[in-house]
Amino acid sequence: MLLNISVNLLTPVLVIEDDPLYQQKILKILALLGYANTEIHCVQSLNASKKIIEEINFELFLVDLNLPDGNGLDFIKLISQKTSNQRPIMVLSAWNTVDVVYEALNEGASGYVFKENDDFEIIYAIRTILQGGGVIDSKIALKVIQSFNAVPCSQTPNKPASMTSLSEREQQILECVAQGYSSKEIGEKLNISKYTVDVHIKHIYKKLEVNSRTKAIYAGKEQGLLS
Repeated sequence: MLLNISVNLLTPVLVIEDDPLYQQKILKILALLGYANTEIHCVQSLNASKKIIEEINFELFLVDLNLPDGNGLDFIKLISQKTSNQRPIMVLSAWNTVDVVYEALNEGASGYVFKENDDFEIIYAIRTILQGGGVIDSKIALKVIQSFNAVPCSQTPNKPASMTSLSEREQQILECVAQGYSSKEIGEKLNISKYTVDVHIKHIYKKLEVNSRTKAIYAGKEQGLLS
C-alpha cells in the first residue's frame, strides 16, 4: 500500500548497502514511497558503487558507511564532487558518533539517519530529503548542534575569510533555511518556484564557501547574517 505523502520522487535511486536483510528493508520503504523496482539500483560495495555511477546518472543516494571494501564517506565525497552537491545523499548507518555524522555532512551528505530507526522514521527522513530538506537523526542532533557551538571560529572548515554580502532575496532564503524549511516550503512562503529557491541556495553556498545547508547556517551565524 502506497503512502499518501504528496512528494515528487527523484529517480533513479542508488542504494549502497551490503546487508541483504537491511537492503530488503530499504526496498520495502522505497516501494511504500511509490518507487518501482526498475527505479532502484542496489550495490553492496564501494567499488561497485563507483562503477555504476559511471553508467547511470542517479538523482538520489542512500548510503551505508561500513562497506566491505571501504568507507561510504569516500563515496559521499566522490559523488558530491561529481555532481557539485546537486544530488541528495542520505546516510543510513549504524555508526552514531558526532565525529562521523559531522564528517558525513561536511563531505556533502544531506541527511544522516541511524539504521536502528523504525520504518516510519526512515520514511519521514527520505520524504524530507525529497522535499529539499536536510535530516539529522534526533538521537544525536543535539550533540551535533552543541559540537558546532563549541568549535572556535578559526577551526571551522571552509570558514570565509571576510564578511559576505547576500542579496535581499538570498538573505530571506538563508533565514528560511535556518528555520528548517524545505525548498518547496520556502518557495510557497516567498511565492517563488522551488527551482528559483534552489538557484538562490546555490548562490548562497558559493558566497559562503560551503556545500550544505548545515554549514550555510553555521557560516551565516559566524558572519552575523543570522541571529
